[in-house]
Amino acid sequence: MEFRLLGPIEVIAESGPVPLGGTKPRTLLAALLLENGHVVPTARLIDVIWPDDPPDTAKAAIQTYVKTLRQALARHGAADVILTRAPGYLAQVPEDALDAARCHDLVTRARAAATPQEAADLLDAALALWRGPALAGLEATRLAGEAIRLEELRLTATEERMAAGLALGHHGRLASELAALVGRHPANERLRGQYMTALYRLGRQSDALATFREGRQVLVDELGLDPGPELAALYHAILRGDPLLQGPPSDHGPRMTAPAQLPPPPADFTGRLAETTALTGALVTGTVQVVAGRGGSGKSALAAHVAHRIAAAFPDGQLHAELRGMSETPADPGEVLGLFLKALGADPVPADPTERAELYRRLLTGRRVLVLLDDAADERQVRPLLPGGDCGVLITSRNRLGGLSGVSRTDLDVLDADEALELLERIVGAERVTAEEPVAREIAELCGRLPLALRIAGARLATRQRWPLRLLAGRLADERRRLDELAIADLEVRAGFELSYRALDPGARRALRRLGHLGATEFAAWIVAWLTGEPAAEAEDTVERLVDAQLVDFARVDDLGTPRYRVHDLVRIYGRERAEAEEPAEDLAAAVGRVLGGWLALADQVTADAPSDEIGPAPVTTGAEISPGLAAQVLAAPHDWFDFEQPALVVGLERAAALGLHELVCRFASARLGPSFLGVNRFASRERITQAALAAARRAGDPHGVATMLAELGRLRYDQDRFAEGRQVLDEALSAFRDLGDTRGQAVALAALGVICRETGRLAEALHFLDGATALLGDDPAVHYPQRVAASVRLERGDFPEAWAGLESCLRGYRAAGSRRGEGLTLRTMSLYHRATGAYDQAIEAAEAARDIFTRLGDPLMEAYSIRARAKAEIRLGRIDVALPALEEGLSLCQAMGDRWGLGVTLRTLGELHLASGQLDDADACLTASLQLWDELDVLLWRARTERDLARLHEARGDHEAAELALDRALKIFRDQGAREYGELKRG
Repeated sequence: MEFRLLGPIEVIAESGPVPLGGTKPRTLLAALLLENGHVVPTARLIDVIWPDDPPDTAKAAIQTYVKTLRQALARHGAADVILTRAPGYLAQVPEDALDAARCHDLVTRARAAATPQEAADLLDAALALWRGPALAGLEATRLAGEAIRLEELRLTATEERMAAGLALGHHGRLASELAALVGRHPANERLRGQYMTALYRLGRQSDALATFREGRQVLVDELGLDPGPELAALYHAILRGDPLLQGPPSDHGPRMTAPAQLPPPPADFTGRLAETTALTGALVTGTVQVVAGRGGSGKSALAAHVAHRIAAAFPDGQLHAELRGMSETPADPGEVLGLFLKALGADPVPADPTERAELYRRLLTGRRVLVLLDDAADERQVRPLLPGGDCGVLITSRNRLGGLSGVSRTDLDVLDADEALELLERIVGAERVTAEEPVAREIAELCGRLPLALRIAGARLATRQRWPLRLLAGRLADERRRLDELAIADLEVRAGFELSYRALDPGARRALRRLGHLGATEFAAWIVAWLTGEPAAEAEDTVERLVDAQLVDFARVDDLGTPRYRVHDLVRIYGRERAEAEEPAEDLAAAVGRVLGGWLALADQVTADAPSDEIGPAPVTTGAEISPGLAAQVLAAPHDWFDFEQPALVVGLERAAALGLHELVCRFASARLGPSFLGVNRFASRERITQAALAAARRAGDPHGVATMLAELGRLRYDQDRFAEGRQVLDEALSAFRDLGDTRGQAVALAALGVICRETGRLAEALHFLDGATALLGDDPAVHYPQRVAASVRLERGDFPEAWAGLESCLRGYRAAGSRRGEGLTLRTMSLYHRATGAYDQAIEAAEAARDIFTRLGDPLMEAYSIRARAKAEIRLGRIDVALPALEEGLSLCQAMGDRWGLGVTLRTLGELHLASGQLDDADACLTASLQLWDELDVLLWRARTERDLARLHEARGDHEAAELALDRALKIFRDQGAREYGELKRG
């Protein structure tokens, strides 16, 4: 049985580890083993286990711990380990069964050894007993001092093992270990002297002297002492080059020169803390690390920075080669090997490349050398230069070198925002950057946070001290000249991209050009298929080649399982430059047209699969080829798909509009996709697309396109609750459609005008517009949209029979057309009808059916409206507890979607709920907030309804005058707008 103190407390029997229990019984056992063969008083054990405030039951607890330990040991064949001896207990363990005793014995025997090799073997055995810090896990007990005593034994064994190794000539293999030991024990003069000796014997006299100077500073700073006489004498011997320091010949064979070829570390190196930490930690263990990244990402700077940080861990030297992988004349590996061998002191150097590689590896066997290979072209160039063994290898490349086995890779992205700003500060000066920090951050973003671009921008500012930062920011803002601005002296961002571009095959070049010309930053592989006309599988391969070349980044896998990629802004600008320089304008326009045609074809498939309730343009054929897999993916989750595609869509549609493809852009911008892309929470995207399409149609002199986009702009203004602006634009669209004789276009504009009038409470005007749209559409299935809205207006006016007849007709029509959205909207309005007529159970049933449809369609806004419709019926039935959480959920949805009208209605309903439950202050807060929204939106009818609720609130508080005033204001609006509430209140 083994008893272990040199690490976590353990007892190992033949049958396996003995369970010792928690910290307290382990502490007790350790205290006894440290005094093996001697009695430890119970009072001492209590003090060790409970150093601060022992419990009254401490003595009993000690007895319990002893009992459980004895039982555990006895079960594993050791019955007499802990004995009771007054005034405490005694551990009785054979010396060779206790690791601490064995370690002490081995160190003693090593000191009496006849030869250095015998001493080294004994010390190796002593150090092998250690499994971690002594008494690990008991640091918070009174045994901490004993742990320090044991650690001193370990340090002594280590020092004497290093001495034996140096006596045997093992300085080459021990140097890196000594470097680490000195780092952990900087004030230990013996270890530092051994490290100095090893460095000197490796031909690194200057490093040995520097190590002494560092140690002297540590001793002065920490202890206020100068180095002792032994270390000082060693320093002077190294200065003299004392031959006695050479010691025995190295066991590595012929003496090898220790090269020091690292390039200078970058003085202004910034950031990359995680990468630096990971690389330094991995390289000192003798691994091969590849740092991959696009041109200008700072690969070489990071490599030089890391290499200098860990140089001391490679006492046999550091080799460096610039492989020129992306140039027209990449370095030949055989020639590099020749230079390496000369640096290592080989003479002669074999002529044959294979023999050079063999000698290179033989010379480095058992040695610690760091090899830095910068700008590697591919695996073939690198493989002959890999030394193996304990050497560390750091490779930079624009290629990920996936064919190299057993290597670790670090993909280097751009700097984060704060790191980019810090780099600018280091180059330009903190004072200038701080004075214009927002502009400095803008410059960093315009540089894409690419280190090379930031260095160039910083250098331009540093050499133009009178330039305000905003001047450079303005110049960089122009994409047409941005790459021209990012050049100074021999530094040029464009040149770095050029090297990568020229290394591509023709297909990948074409893809990069057209991606840049399209302008999308994030994209899926099908975009490349449409741009190039390639089949989908070939396009995926093309994208992967661009990823391998570091010109495109893998971004993420979206929630539908689609890989999505990203193009850095500066790479995108470079791609556009090449496209405009190398391809005819008509080819580029056709490529963008195919992309837009693909999106439009998918949009039409979505509409066909789940028809909208609104009046849309007549379908057109784009001729775009859509793979069955893509079509299935989009139809399975159209809202999610369009959401993921939205950033590329917006940019692509703007580019298409600029290229004169206005017909396709107008067609897509007016597609009735509901909330999938052009929903109410996509205001910014819709604004950009609609304005771009409108401008393109005007440039092309296309009056129909102009009218279509005016109608779309009016609908957008309605969704934004900007009703007055929407009406003005729709009036213009209606006039344009009338001039063109386009009855369907007139119906679109009239229906939109009717919706705006309904929302603002102008019910008579609403019916005028909606009935006009219905008459123009005739038997067109799209007629159900104005019919449904007109039915809701008739409900507002109290025309119940006509309203119900219209709703039933619309429900039949939507179901026949397969329009689930239209069915859901109609069911929700039916819920409002049932509530208005007092059929609350039917109202709840219809609202829940509508909500289920909108949930399935992924339309959260209409889901919120359906929730509110049900909640209002629940309030009428007195089910306050049921209605409140539903309304709060609906309120959150409206807030998230940015729907001010929905917020106003929901707040008013919450006010009604609190009023019904007697929570008058809560009701006041909700109704007042709702009223404020109606004033902002200029919505008279809903203002009047909220005023009516406030009148009830004032009555409940006993303020009859305020109640009467509020009710009078509401009645006037109800009368003027022809709302049913006027008759209801008058009858009441």
